[in-house]
Amino acid sequence: MALDFDALRELRAADPAGVGRALAARRRREVIRGDGRLFIVAADHPARGALAVNGDATAMADRYELLERMALAVSRPGVDGVLGTPDIIDDLAALGLLEDKIVVGSMNRGGLRGASFEMDDRYTAYDVGAMVRQGIDFAKTLIRIDLDDAGTAATLEATARAVDAAAAAGLPIMLEPFMSSRIGGRVVNELTADAVVLSTAIAAGLGNSSAYTWMKLPVVPEMERVMAATTMPTLLLGGEGGGDPDATFASWERALSLPGVRGLTVGRTLLYPPDGDVAAAVDTAARLVHRDLE
Repeated sequence: MALDFDALRELRAADPAGVGRALAARRRREVIRGDGRLFIVAADHPARGALAVNGDATAMADRYELLERMALAVSRPGVDGVLGTPDIIDDLAALGLLEDKIVVGSMNRGGLRGASFEMDDRYTAYDVGAMVRQGIDFAKTLIRIDLDDAGTAATLEATARAVDAAAAAGLPIMLEPFMSSRIGGRVVNELTADAVVLSTAIAAGLGNSSAYTWMKLPVVPEMERVMAATTMPTLLLGGEGGGDPDATFASWERALSLPGVRGLTVGRTLLYPPDGDVAAAVDTAARLVHRDLE
């Protein structure tokens, strides 16, 4: 897909207000419509310093390639929207790629991958006020809970205040919780049903209203137990990529059949598939979410 990067660079340098105009002028849509299910393509990883995919440490480092992959993904039938930090969303808006799409703003990116302060995950990207002003449709936060790291407390408190602000503004907000720990100096998320149930219970209670709260949860064994732990609408996340794509798609298909699951929010697994065919990967996932797609 041919994108006008010369025009994007010129807009950023000579007319930065044009980015805001592009966001304001885009054609918006209802969050829930049609079959009531959502398929969101995510690209908020670079702002945390997480550039690796499938063993390639700098796979997401080339912004132009990432934008081309995103443009291809959002052009495919059944893709409802995108999730990103302001730099990604601004690029996509300026390139005219957000028409009739749900835009999800990623909020806390301060817990940089590999940092000593990773669990103190500061809200360094969007805030609720900015999202409301810019016409962003949905908010997203990451909550990694390490019971041995005091930085977790600051993240929980900041997330609670974000939930408060989102509820007050009537802005849907999805929480992505994990029980996490450091193994060999690296933060690792515990992907068992017990751990996901526990993290979901903790996240669900954050803030003074849960009316606008959604969950964004990993697909794990015994997913039925996970979905029995919450009444909140839930999107499944796709993980870091790698492994057997057929097995991954099969696990998503099983989980998508469970009560409360409303769709997928997936990034690297689809944007950087092992065979390089972004369109085919996105199309396969879209058909899992929207079963009436041809």
